[in-house]
Amino acid sequence: MSVHVERDKESGVAVVTLDRPAKHNAITLEMARALGEVWRGFRYEDDVRAIVVTGAGGRAFCTGIDRDAAGNVPQPSSPYTIDDPLLTIGPKANDLWKPVVAAVEGMACGGAFYLIAEAEFVVAGQDATFFDPHTTYGMVSAFETILMAQRMPYGEIARMALMGTAERVSARRAYETGLVSEVTEPGGALAAARAAATVVASYPTEAVQGTVRALWSAKEPARTGALAHAPHLVSLGNLPPERQAGLFTGRGGGGGYRIR
Repeated sequence: MSVHVERDKESGVAVVTLDRPAKHNAITLEMARALGEVWRGFRYEDDVRAIVVTGAGGRAFCTGIDRDAAGNVPQPSSPYTIDDPLLTIGPKANDLWKPVVAAVEGMACGGAFYLIAEAEFVVAGQDATFFDPHTTYGMVSAFETILMAQRMPYGEIARMALMGTAERVSARRAYETGLVSEVTEPGGALAAARAAATVVASYPTEAVQGTVRALWSAKEPARTGALAHAPHLVSLGNLPPERQAGLFTGRGGGGGYRIR
């Protein structure tokens, strides 16, 4: 299922790895279901007190949903409803309040933001880049933009979302704007994230989870209200699938979005 979980009982840290490096760790429908099961399962694992989420291979953290593997997900006819298989791939969407640290190497784009936005903080290798390809391919960036707007200044998230594949936010710029909390040498993000998670896991569980919940409560009203508008914004603003496919043709790359 291409989602690997490693547990270290001594430190209390688990590492969740998206493991499709040949496809830039793009997420299949099977992986989306597996991630939900992993997060829900952690609620009952008292030995797991902090979690790191990362991508295998170093070239990418995640490039969103794998359109080739997932195919066209049938959508309801109502503009107020949308079936987005990535909506429940994050820990908070699965009612998990154990702290999560994202370790990002390489590309993180599109659907990767469902995971990054639900992490407590992000550690990135120096070569990491963040971008949002939706508008390039005739799609509304609604869910991703709303989620990341809780983590980035308005102008920064607006520029990234509107510029599409033409804009790559570097790890250094992401650090300067607060999206990333630590920049490491290339390849060092996982070790640094694991070290931070080990410190957090060493503290009393109730205090840590209560702090996570308090932090999220500060932004939940705005986030929930904005997400209520997302389905019909996507339904009204997305190009028809056949026109999207035309924009994808010839772009090259693999995995989630065609990466130029």
